Amino acid sequence: MTVFLCSKCGTAITPELAELAAIPDVSIGERDRDKETRRAPSTIPRGRYAIDPEPWGPPYVVQEDQKNPKPAQSRGPRICRADGFVISAGSRQTVLVHPDAAAGLQPLPNWENSTGCCGPVGDEGLNRACPCGARVATLAADCFGPYELHLDPVRTYAFSQ
Repeated sequence: MTVFLCSKCGTAITPELAELAAIPDVSIGERDRDKETRRAPSTIPRGRYAIDPEPWGPPYVVQEDQKNPKPAQSRGPRICRADGFVISAGSRQTVLVHPDAAAGLQPLPNWENSTGCCGPVGDEGLNRACPCGARVATLAADCFGPYELHLDPVRTYAFSQ
């Protein structure tokens, strides 16, 4: 079992979690979404975590193929900026957990980096902080993308017993 801690203050961010061998597929069809929040089911089941080998979040770079753009990051939507469709060149090895597994994390002041329709899209950078104030995670919880929490691999660390 593994607990994830804040690199700045050492506070436990999650309870004990067991690792998944792979990231589950995301079901983001309209009928799979919660009727009230419009969120997709969480990518990661409660009590588990997975390591995302793909880049997540900013910075973004312009994609070479603008006619057939890929999603900007794994399990997310395509993103078009002023220069065209972009793809993440952000952190690899983020730790994916169920958003409820880190209930003590707080939104940034004035909901910084939390733009979205029904919740934060998760493409603007870290948007959740440890109670000590350190920015440690990105919540993706909008109505058209995945519902997951990415713990930053530098700002958090794992402790296994």
